[in-house]
Amino acid sequence: MVKLSNKSRYAVRAMFDIAFHGEGASAQIKDIAERQAIPMRFLEQIFQDLRKAGLVSGKRGPRGGYQLVRPAQKISLGDILRALEGTLSVYSGDDERSTGDSASIAITDAAFRELSQRIEACFDALTLEDLCERAQGQGVQKNAPAGYVYVI
Repeated sequence: MVKLSNKSRYAVRAMFDIAFHGEGASAQIKDIAERQAIPMRFLEQIFQDLRKAGLVSGKRGPRGGYQLVRPAQKISLGDILRALEGTLSVYSGDDERSTGDSASIAITDAAFRELSQRIEACFDALTLEDLCERAQGQGVQKNAPAGYVYVI
């Protein structure tokens, strides 16, 4: 079912952070956690899922951190969400066990399957590169400290 958890939203923000601020280099988890206001322990769990899904790689040590395995234009929001949520669907197939007018059930089930495909296509159409372009278009500064920055 498509109900995005905090974990999924944080994962998208963390992946965006790496794509936008990392510029191909490894991003340290503490920096991502600080910029995105995500609890570090929770972020560590998220990166385990993202690593298992083959979206990021990690290096240990003082120069370590996480980096994208593929270019930002090749990673969609759908890829990230599936890594954490599994399938992206508004249709679970539960109505197959329902009693009632079988023609009505077939018609509504088909509509929900179609909606699920469209929703998944929307998530797949939006990439990390698209998010980076939006950020640049809105004047977001790279590697800016967390919180508000006042310039006089």
